[in-house]
Amino acid sequence: MGSLFYGDAVHPIHIEDRALAHLKVVIATKLRRNESFTLSWKHPEGIDSGRSTIWLHPSIPLRFVFDEPEAPPLSRKWIEELAHSANTSGGIALIDEHVESPPTDS
Repeated sequence: MGSLFYGDAVHPIHIEDRALAHLKVVIATKLRRNESFTLSWKHPEGIDSGRSTIWLHPSIPLRFVFDEPEAPPLSRKWIEELAHSANTSGGIALIDEHVESPPTDS
């Protein structure tokens, strides 16, 4: 489970490493362009139910911490889906990765 530290918040936002790696690509791209936006996610099971949203701005410190020492392989499709949501008025919605199953021989 990775962690996202934002601003001066004492407690990190916990996000699974693979999802956090994909978010990092999209967030870094938006912030590099000096764009502000929101990030929304559902709370993980075992934590208070509900959802949260934060406003991301290039001037606010941001740190990504991963549990795994190696970066996972990235899904171009998932990055594109997250980037598409980042460009809407609702901001980035952390969605689950859509894994396509390989075609079966019939």
